[in-house]
Amino acid sequence: MEKDNANPTILNTSQLPTRQRKKGRRVQRNAESKISSIIPRPQYLSDVFNDVSGSDETESDGEFTAEPIDEQEVYDLISTISDPEHPLSLGQLAVVNLPDIDITPSPSVVADPNTLTRVLVKITPTITHCSLATVIGLGIRVRLEQALPPNYRVDVVIKEGTHSQDDQVNKQLADKERVAAALENDTLRGVLDKMLETCV
Repeated sequence: MEKDNANPTILNTSQLPTRQRKKGRRVQRNAESKISSIIPRPQYLSDVFNDVSGSDETESDGEFTAEPIDEQEVYDLISTISDPEHPLSLGQLAVVNLPDIDITPSPSVVADPNTLTRVLVKITPTITHCSLATVIGLGIRVRLEQALPPNYRVDVVIKEGTHSQDDQVNKQLADKERVAAALENDTLRGVLDKMLETCV
């Protein structure tokens, strides 16, 4: 099969936006809990010391409370999906871009974790006549629906003016019955599984 775009623009992985997470304190606390399970705390320690360590753990637990899902986290989930034609990720091919991800209402505003939240991802095919644009959109949708909480509604659309049949592709991606039927197709399911193999 001949590729639609044999020479796409490729971004170096070091150019992709990412967020470095601080893991130091969590790792340290987990190491302490493993040690204390092996070596029990001596009985002669007073309640004062136990209370101090207890309040310290509470404080560090507070540091790792669940943060709202933001655009960067959504990008991290989908940028590693493999392109069905190239041995590269959607992030490297700039099919998905951080500025083209929108979460409504904004993660900074949402206080209630049960609030219905819409995630809109606009994709940019590598060429205007990409025959696999629907498959790529479906892969992104599947990845996010598997990874995000149930109160998140996922919409994937072709970025306006980047595909010759963007209206038709958008209708297919928005039609829940078509999406469900596509996911029952074994051949297509195999393509999607291969695309999602690179996701961590």
